[in-house]
Amino acid sequence: MVSYLHQYMEVEIIRRIELNMDEQKKYEVIKKLVDTNGNKDRAAMTLGISRRQVNRLIIAYNDEGKGAFVHGNRGRKPAITTLDEVRRTVVDLYRTKYYGANFVHFTELLKRNENISLSVSAVTNYLETENIYSPRVTKAKRKRIRKELEQKKANARTKKEADAIQTNIVAVEDAHSRRPRCAYFGELLQMDPLHTNGSGRKKQPYISP
Repeated sequence: MVSYLHQYMEVEIIRRIELNMDEQKKYEVIKKLVDTNGNKDRAAMTLGISRRQVNRLIIAYNDEGKGAFVHGNRGRKPAITTLDEVRRTVVDLYRTKYYGANFVHFTELLKRNENISLSVSAVTNYLETENIYSPRVTKAKRKRIRKELEQKKANARTKKEADAIQTNIVAVEDAHSRRPRCAYFGELLQMDPLHTNGSGRKKQPYISP
């Protein structure tokens, strides 16, 4: 009874393992080879692999059964597992590492440098949700977004909410810049570089109020 139950459990486990076409072919060839004590050279030729690889597959089959033929990366949990994590990662990378890149180029950089493969529309959606706009955003779109934000600001219930919306408005207006400006005029001291007058003497830097 115990032997029958053990055999039944093994069959159930095998049924739950799904292989792709290449994996299934390897499994069937090696299983037949082991069951019939067949010709290893013929199996190697059928699979297009070396005799040594056939020996390795036989050992793996004897140890793990059908599960030995599932590719090692199958079912492995990716580094980023949820859409929210993807969104946060994309936004953080743009702000800290790729700020100022247009969204098409940024999408390419994500794939090439960060191993994150997304469509341009998805990247655009993630960034614009955070009021980050491409340097190539059109004036018409910028104007439309600003109008929507101005309306939200007018309906804001608290000063904190209004200030947050004001920051977003500035972000829209400054979409072409590599450095976000402050939300309100006068918050940042801007210094002109040293320059010379007609006599060749250096003037003191001018600090705007």
